[in-house]
Amino acid sequence: MGYKKWVDELEMNYGETVQWRRHIHEYPEPSFEEKKTAEFIVSKLKEFKIDEIRTNVGNGYGIVAKIKGSKPGPTIAFRADIDALRLQEEADVMFSSKNPGIMHACGHDAHAATLLSVAKVLQNNRHELKGNLVLLFQPAEECPPGGAESMVKDGCLDGVDYVFGLHVMSNVEVGKIGYFSHFGSACSDTFNIKIQGKGGHGAMPHTAIDPVVIGANVVTQLQSLVSRYIDPLKPAVLTFAGFQAGGAADNIIADNAYLNGTVRTLNSEVRDLMEEQIKKMGNSIINSFGGKAEIEYRRGYPSVENTLEVTERLKNILASKFGEKEVSELTVTMGGEDFAYYLQEKPGSFFYVGAGNDDINANFPHHHPKFKIDEKSMIYSGKSFLALAEYYLL
Repeated sequence: MGYKKWVDELEMNYGETVQWRRHIHEYPEPSFEEKKTAEFIVSKLKEFKIDEIRTNVGNGYGIVAKIKGSKPGPTIAFRADIDALRLQEEADVMFSSKNPGIMHACGHDAHAATLLSVAKVLQNNRHELKGNLVLLFQPAEECPPGGAESMVKDGCLDGVDYVFGLHVMSNVEVGKIGYFSHFGSACSDTFNIKIQGKGGHGAMPHTAIDPVVIGANVVTQLQSLVSRYIDPLKPAVLTFAGFQAGGAADNIIADNAYLNGTVRTLNSEVRDLMEEQIKKMGNSIINSFGGKAEIEYRRGYPSVENTLEVTERLKNILASKFGEKEVSELTVTMGGEDFAYYLQEKPGSFFYVGAGNDDINANFPHHHPKFKIDEKSMIYSGKSFLALAEYYLL
């Protein structure tokens, strides 16, 4: 009984898990528009005879379902995000997106199908459980403000003791598991800077206030923020992604310019400092040239901060199932992930499951139009969730 039996059932269900994943993949829906995806998930949960299901949780199509054990014990939560990206699919798969300009280019379809498979197994074996399992099917991970924060505010973690999430990764070989002891992602913020200058003739620059020159100085000087204001042991990234100004003719000095970009940090104090200095230095530089500044700084997701003792326990649990060589600590990246909001409320951990396979060209980066995964990663993802369920609920 227990884990071995659960895994046997999971593997028996693999064929239908693939079918669920491919159905979701063929009919992708972007953030805040996952209506049919949510309806499909709810229909499956009802087929499994799960009777405690909340829909439209948070600011979108969030789903919270509960599997109740037969004996008292802790309550743990597993999360799967369900949204797709606005991207035209180019992957060589027979089940490519039927919705033009939208595709599952990040693996959320696999997350949803995996959690459904886990739900089916544990619902069938709920008489063994000492405690409860909460299933979080979350919309809008890809698009701030995201779905996690509003689901938390809507009570999705009420009564939950620990929360876990996973993400398949095409740059990690299938069969491998990765974890982060502490930070699992970065704070992901964005900024927009409008420089109001004074347009003029290119032959008479002294009569104008050139926003291109001002913008060039803003780009150059703000790069010193990371190198000269931030502790080198505390990572920060400042990237200018756009610079638009003029260009209608070769002899016209533009009237204004627009800059935009992103800031990635791990520590909250570094985040505060970056926002403060971008505004302070940006205004100072622009004003010194006689221009006027409008600076908007938007905070995105906070950094994922895994609970240290829970993550150490997770590492040991997964290493006992897959082998120590298959489970390793990853180097933190500066990507964003709104699972952070769950970890601000409850102890838990967010980890990664390998989905890359060069033999089938499952090696394109996430958010790439040719992105795809080795679907066997769903077996490893499911086994990982079941291993955690065994530890906490048996």
